[in-house]
Amino acid sequence: MNAFRPTLDWIDSQHARMVEVVQGWSAINSGSTNTAGLATMLTALRQAFTPLGGRLEEIDLAPREVVRDDGTVASEPLGKALRLTKQADARHRVLLAIHMDTVFGPDHPFQRPRAIDANTVNGPGVADAKGGLAILLVALEALERSPVADEIGFQVLINPDEEIGSPGSAPLLDEAAQWADLGLLYEPALADGTLAGARKGSGNFTAVVRGRAAHAGRAFDEGRNAVAALARFIAGIDALNGRRAGATVNPARVTGGSANNIVPDLALVHFNLRMTTPQDRDWLWTEIERVRAQVAAEDDIDIDIHGRFTRPPKLLNRAQEQLYEALAQCGSELGLQLAWKATGGCCDGNNLAAAGLPNIDTLGARGGAIHSPDEFLLLDSLTERAKLSALFLMKLAAGEIAWPEPAGPRMEKDG
Repeated sequence: MNAFRPTLDWIDSQHARMVEVVQGWSAINSGSTNTAGLATMLTALRQAFTPLGGRLEEIDLAPREVVRDDGTVASEPLGKALRLTKQADARHRVLLAIHMDTVFGPDHPFQRPRAIDANTVNGPGVADAKGGLAILLVALEALERSPVADEIGFQVLINPDEEIGSPGSAPLLDEAAQWADLGLLYEPALADGTLAGARKGSGNFTAVVRGRAAHAGRAFDEGRNAVAALARFIAGIDALNGRRAGATVNPARVTGGSANNIVPDLALVHFNLRMTTPQDRDWLWTEIERVRAQVAAEDDIDIDIHGRFTRPPKLLNRAQEQLYEALAQCGSELGLQLAWKATGGCCDGNNLAAAGLPNIDTLGARGGAIHSPDEFLLLDSLTERAKLSALFLMKLAAGEIAWPEPAGPRMEKDG
């Protein structure tokens, strides 16, 4: 590691700058559906990543399909992705990816970062994943300062829709998985530094129940109560929980009905499915279809289900384990004891693994309480994790870490 020591020492000198950058990015609202805020964030990221050189692209994403509260299906625009490609003709190439969006929209009261103590900051996205963005940036800056910079090609992919399942950027992830030899993603680690190993898969769906309106007094029997049918549908899919280990159903948001004297003709539920294996996914879908058909027949009512599985389960195979072991060795050289464990959460690492790209997906900052107003970042993890990534990249470039075997043909791109 002695040859890389000056580069790692340089990262230590960047601590104050990294803290300032993360706080500045946290103050930019970049909720997944706030396209104006995402555009502002994109401008800030373009300015930060331009000095790395290479080919920098802003990529328009196709809109996503959403089901409105009136049951109609509409297209919703998404923000732009940012992609930087450098040395695309290198023998070995790595993808570094993370998202710019957060779960906090412009109307949410949680908008600005604040110091909790000398080593802790609370703020929207500080851990998930604006801290990760800063770590990715400085790790690449360090690589470019190192004596092995010319030995490795890289692509940075920053998407604006990860928190809603990456509906528009999924094709970019598939393309990147064919281009690269391995992937590094900068989702937050746990507060103690533990990494995510295997991850559950996920799907987001909406059930639209259409009944028949009628006067609740004069013509009650002529109506078909969509709210009552929806209640039975929700009870049916909720009863699936606990029947198969690792498979869960979460009914999350319900709308429907109107005045008390009208038999309601419309009701909706938005729900999330999680699964550990592809077989769990098939079982869940079969059971949900059974519940849908049963309730529809019993109530003489129509139930349509919209949505799709957005994240396949991420399983730990030998290629994945070898990456974690190599990273753990780098951590040991830096005085870090790294471990990883399975988690119910999912991310773009699921998509990349499904496309055949081995990846480590929690190389970001240490922190916690993500997706809540208590989200926090441990500031000392910024340089700690930047050094970890930089050392890993430099060892890859120097041939001190074995590259995974290619999963298939790679796509050539201009750099």
